Amino acid sequence: MWDDWCYHVTMKEMPAAKFKEQCLAILDEVDEEGIVITKRGKPVAKLIPISAESAELIGVLKDKLTINEDILATGTRWNAQS
Repeated sequence: MWDDWCYHVTMKEMPAAKFKEQCLAILDEVDEEGIVITKRGKPVAKLIPISAESAELIGVLKDKLTINEDILATGTRWNAQS
């Protein structure tokens, strides 16, 4: 297992199936450059650690923003029946 892990860290790329198998170990070892997760050889995601500064930003705007309308709306009214 660790031989594969070291190889993939060097390559900075890992198939999704291997990531799924070793997820918890990978989360403990991911470095600043991160790891690209691939499916069928194509990149689909990048795993990067949250730095201490970034972690402090989580929730910093809570109770400071007001959403006045539906944030998922396009602003155009339409009738699905027409």
